[in-house]
Amino acid sequence: MARNKRWGAKYEDNRNWKEYNKHLIKRGEFYIDPAFLETWHIDLISMNDNKVGQPYKYPNSLIEYLAVLKGKGFDYRALEGILHVLSRLFGPFPVISYSQIRRRILALPISFSQSSSSRTMGVDGSGIKVTNRGEWMRQKWGIRRGWIKAVILGDAEGNVRDIRIGNDKFDERSAGRRMICKNHKNMDKMLMDGLHDVNDTFDLCEKYDLETGINVRKNASPKGLNRRAREVRLYQKLGYKDWASHKQYGTRWPATEGIFSAVKRIFGECVSSYRDQNMYRETLLKFWAYQKLKGLGT
Repeated sequence: MARNKRWGAKYEDNRNWKEYNKHLIKRGEFYIDPAFLETWHIDLISMNDNKVGQPYKYPNSLIEYLAVLKGKGFDYRALEGILHVLSRLFGPFPVISYSQIRRRILALPISFSQSSSSRTMGVDGSGIKVTNRGEWMRQKWGIRRGWIKAVILGDAEGNVRDIRIGNDKFDERSAGRRMICKNHKNMDKMLMDGLHDVNDTFDLCEKYDLETGINVRKNASPKGLNRRAREVRLYQKLGYKDWASHKQYGTRWPATEGIFSAVKRIFGECVSSYRDQNMYRETLLKFWAYQKLKGLGT
């Protein structure tokens, strides 16, 4: 059992470290393995089936490979340069230009796998910086560009199941409820921090018959018969530590903050784009790329 110091709650870390190390090595192999060449022609046949207009010349498997490298910090021109080398070593195959790489990555279909067996979910939000030039410039020149907020629905196995992205004024509570509405058939339990201690969220979980583990405020009123009032009475009866153990609140870490920590560690915590929509797209690609790497070898 491991203890989460922030929440005072215990959760089981059943990680197989030998397999986990193999996974990290597999991730490194992905960065330089042009596996897209193995399915290039099959992918193009499928993509061009019944397509009107000019046929695709480059498969989505190639664009997905480049999108992960873009998330690692390579610019578009560097991505074209990488393809020139791979074409020389493993090809030859046609090399897509950096401007086409940008257009294809921005238009890449993004989805998150629903193959996880976990039905315990968590919702949380975190900020992504819009510049990597630090706070000094903001204070020196009075510049405030804000930041990007990513709100994720993750499961206890550390998988991203859904995501919403907006600016620093983005309503995390509303985003969380929208994701619950969309994904409620695939979950049994919701774990959230105190920001979500509102009647609307409790009532929505009650509507879909979802167990709740939402950290209520210490001064919350226990009066009433609705879900929130019942949860407040349970919290006050047990105290935080016993409540957290009863609710298995510690599993919120791998479902939410563990994902944010991994994404920022692997792909960085800032974006390089300037237009709002492109910044949102770049943020989305970070979480998609994390999920893609996490699924290697599974």
